[in-house]
Amino acid sequence: GRLSRMDALQQQAMAAAQDARRMGRARAIEAAIRRIEAGEFGWCDGCGDFIGTPRLDLNPTVMRCRDCAS
Repeated sequence: GRLSRMDALQQQAMAAAQDARRMGRARAIEAAIRRIEAGEFGWCDGCGDFIGTPRLDLNPTVMRCRDCAS
């Protein structure tokens, strides 16, 4: 009945959100690979300073240093 339809809609919405997160993550990884190939990996898009190894270790797809990200 009505509850199973609501559950199905909720599951579809959750699946769509998960797919969107996966696609976003894939795009971020592809962008990081392009920055590696261009020799620009690890440099902030905002100020041009080095992002920092600890930040890149946590998330190698970041494009901004801590100061520019906040």
